[in-house]
Amino acid sequence: MPAFTPFQRLARVHAAATATDAVIAVALAGSIFFSISPDAARDRLALYLALTVAPFAVVTPLIGPVIDRMPGGRRAMILVTNLGRLVVALLMIRHLDTLWLFPEAFALLVLQKSYAVAKSAVVPRYVTSKINLVQANSRLALISAVMSLVGAGIGAALAFLGSPAVAAGAATVGYLVAAAITLQLPRIPVARRGPTETERSALRAATILLSAWVMAVMRGAVGFVTFMLAFELRGGEEGLDVSAAGAALGGAVASERGIDIVGDPSAPYWHYAVVVAAAGLAAFAGVQIAPMLRRSLVEELILLGALTVVLSTALLGAMSGGLMGITLLAAGVAISAAAGKLAFDSLVQRDAPDANHGRSFSRFEARFQIAWVVGAFAPVILPIPARLGSVLVAVVAASALVSFVISRRRTATQQRRDGDN
Repeated sequence: MPAFTPFQRLARVHAAATATDAVIAVALAGSIFFSISPDAARDRLALYLALTVAPFAVVTPLIGPVIDRMPGGRRAMILVTNLGRLVVALLMIRHLDTLWLFPEAFALLVLQKSYAVAKSAVVPRYVTSKINLVQANSRLALISAVMSLVGAGIGAALAFLGSPAVAAGAATVGYLVAAAITLQLPRIPVARRGPTETERSALRAATILLSAWVMAVMRGAVGFVTFMLAFELRGGEEGLDVSAAGAALGGAVASERGIDIVGDPSAPYWHYAVVVAAAGLAAFAGVQIAPMLRRSLVEELILLGALTVVLSTALLGAMSGGLMGITLLAAGVAISAAAGKLAFDSLVQRDAPDANHGRSFSRFEARFQIAWVVGAFAPVILPIPARLGSVLVAVVAASALVSFVISRRRTATQQRRDGDN
């Protein structure tokens, strides 16, 4: 039996880690994390979300360059993030019904985002000359989409047949498997030397900076939509609307029967399933479509199309409302972020061929993760209805779209002038 290539081993780590992340997400959905009052949760979520920015602010400028040059630096980061998630999952088994779950949940979030940064750094080092870097990232994104759905299904079955604690227990096994496979990854330094002036100049090119800004906007939209819908789906309207004819009488009858009409009723559990499945399938479609589009379109046009999809689905979501509206919004943002990221990777590969892609992708990914956290802050701090949130996403996408088109034209004009001179 032929030995696995370094990239195939990384793909196996990624499959185990992403499936396990989905299992633990289901465990959280069935715990106090989604049953506590949204108003009581916002302060805690805002605090822990703020703390998630710190690791990226420190790792990128200080620790990052040192780890890049260590023979097993980024591999060690992948191992630490998997082992760290294993420990957090073990703690969650006992704390799913206590407030300790909140710091543990966001410690898990920090580890997941740190893993994403480390993975982005090692991919270029594990890809052979026969495999295109963008195709490799596409395969990993495809694995992530598929295994997330598989993990969500496993987690839901375990939570239904057993309890959320059973799902959290299963997650410890998944993270242990991911950590064990990580040990089989080669010890390869991401960067044997510091960045040269050529590399710095290439990564400061107008096309790369503009595209990175667009990706940050889309990643921020992902964070915003994720937390907005988490609060939207965890509760309904406060109290009972008695303006309709017969509503007061119906409420009185319900109260006599012991039905709570004053609290904040939860959305049906299948609403979660619909939105998560739609986002997962959309991400799957995005990683499939992007490589095909790249054969006939330049990367900038793919990013332009991704912004257009975000704008269109956000407007449709605002007009539709309800479950249909939030499903359209989640799917539109997911497919755009997935396709846009692959287009961005391809653009960096195209315009900065002399750059160390491991180091470059690591730093860009850290910035995108910070954008994700910043985008998540608004719905955590303020209660934002889904329809208003869709409008806000549409406004931001439209602004980014106009800015992108204008800036791209200015860059093209400047390049023509430089060529004439």
